[in-house]
Amino acid sequence: MPEWIDIRKDERHVAAERQRARSLRESAWWRQQLQAGVCHYCGQHVGAAALTLDHVVPVARGGRSTKGNVVPACASCNASKRCLTPAEQVLERLAREGGLEEDV
Repeated sequence: MPEWIDIRKDERHVAAERQRARSLRESAWWRQQLQAGVCHYCGQHVGAAALTLDHVVPVARGGRSTKGNVVPACASCNASKRCLTPAEQVLERLAREGGLEEDV
């Protein structure tokens, strides 16, 4: 994780949202999300059994366990995402690739 991210998570918020996530994983809606077997991040077909529930905005960063904030993710994408927000993921990818390229 980058050193500049200061995470001060609220343990009560995290516990409550993880409980909501457990309930969401048992729902018909979540089973339908898994049926395609495709990772939200890399787009690879890995099968429903290989997908996990991932919070787009991590719970430790204030994210909630709602249908709009959870996606199916493969284990490697879930592990590489860590506690990064979507904007931080883009910044990290750009840093790895050496910045933005101009398409002029």
